[in-house]
Amino acid sequence: MQVAKNTVVAIHYTLTGDDGQVIESSRVAGRPIEALIGHGGIIPGLESALIDHAAGDRVEVAVDPAEAYGDRREDQVQRVPKKYFRDSNRLKPGMITNLAMKEGGQRTVTVVKVGSSVVDVDLNHPLAGLKLHFDVEIVSVREASAEEIAHRHVHGEGGVQH
Repeated sequence: MQVAKNTVVAIHYTLTGDDGQVIESSRVAGRPIEALIGHGGIIPGLESALIDHAAGDRVEVAVDPAEAYGDRREDQVQRVPKKYFRDSNRLKPGMITNLAMKEGGQRTVTVVKVGSSVVDVDLNHPLAGLKLHFDVEIVSVREASAEEIAHRHVHGEGGVQH
C-alpha cells in the first residue's frame, strides 16, 4: 500500500538543520511516529514527500520554511504575565516552554527575557525560519479507520488513546 490521503503512515525519522546537527529523531525513543495523511498532522513539505511511497522506502527531503513552520516573524515577541506559566520561577532565556492560552490550550514558546512579573516570549515555532532536512524510513502504511478520519488523528498504539 502506498502513502495517500486517509492512510496512516508509521515512520522513523531523523531531523537535521542546514548545519547537519540532529534536532530530533524518533530512532532515539525506538518507536516510529504515526500520522494520518491529509489532515494536517505533519508539516506539508514532509507529507507531500511521503505521498506515493510504501513501507520499506527511505525518503530524504529538505523542506523550506514555507512548507514547514513558516518564516520567523520579529513581531512575534510579546510580554506575558508570569501567571500564565507553570513553574515561572524556573524560566531562563532560551528555554522552550508552554504558555497557557486565555481561550484554553497551550502554545509552545521560547523564553527571551524573564522579569520580576513578566516574561518576554518568542511566539514563533522554535523551527520557524529553518530549512529542515528529514531522513525518513517508512515502517508501515495502512488505511485509516472511519473514526480516525472523523477525529482527524491516529488512534491506537502509536496514536491517541481515547
